[in-house]
Amino acid sequence: MFDLTDKVAVVTGASSGLGADSARAYAQNGANVVLLARRKEKLEQVAAEISGMGRKVLVISCDVTDEECVKKAVEEIIEKFGRIDILLNNAGVAVRGGVDTLTVEDWDHAMDVNVKGMFIMSKYVVPHMKEQNYGKIVNISSVNALIGDKADMFIRHSYNASKSAVLGLTIGMAASYGQFNITVNAVCPGLFESEMTKDTLFKSEAFLQGYSAQCPMSRPGKRGEVSGPVLFFSSDASSYVTGQHIVVDGGTSIV
Repeated sequence: MFDLTDKVAVVTGASSGLGADSARAYAQNGANVVLLARRKEKLEQVAAEISGMGRKVLVISCDVTDEECVKKAVEEIIEKFGRIDILLNNAGVAVRGGVDTLTVEDWDHAMDVNVKGMFIMSKYVVPHMKEQNYGKIVNISSVNALIGDKADMFIRHSYNASKSAVLGLTIGMAASYGQFNITVNAVCPGLFESEMTKDTLFKSEAFLQGYSAQCPMSRPGKRGEVSGPVLFFSSDASSYVTGQHIVVDGGTSIV
């Protein structure tokens, strides 16, 4: 059920972290992979690993907030592979601050990358999925779409709002496109080491101890632990699941 042999998977924000891990997981399960991000040199490193697995890989430097760039990227993908079976909307940013300290530019940046970018990618991919009567769209949201936190280092109101919007977009798309055999689901990661967190939260031993004491599994997430839920939503294992989300946070949001 998790076999992705010869499927074409497109991953945004694929240069590092969850995006890169998911791209590797797709390749390990048989998919050919398209890597999108702004930093092409980082993408090339991930592409080399995927090529070593014997899978086809295409690297495209693309800003998901730039409609023309996305349009050209999708055209290039279709020209090379002829189809898009999986879209992992992973590109995202986290801007620290509450509504009383955020600038309008900060707010717009978070909304542009986390929501508008997801909309633009889906806008140009969905027509191809409708035409082939098949598609798997996985949107990366966050546990912060569901919970807030008063700790100063966690105050990111634009992040809360944008990641909540991702869940709303997921539900709307799922309801509209299920008739075309397209499923749309979301994954909500909790605390994982990433480019967003490695130089902030993960540098504070006191924070990590406090987090681990609260978390039912007594630790932050490890690399690759989001790949299972992503693969589930990207494969025929979830053929009758749409408009749903899975929280991957070690149970932190339940206590």
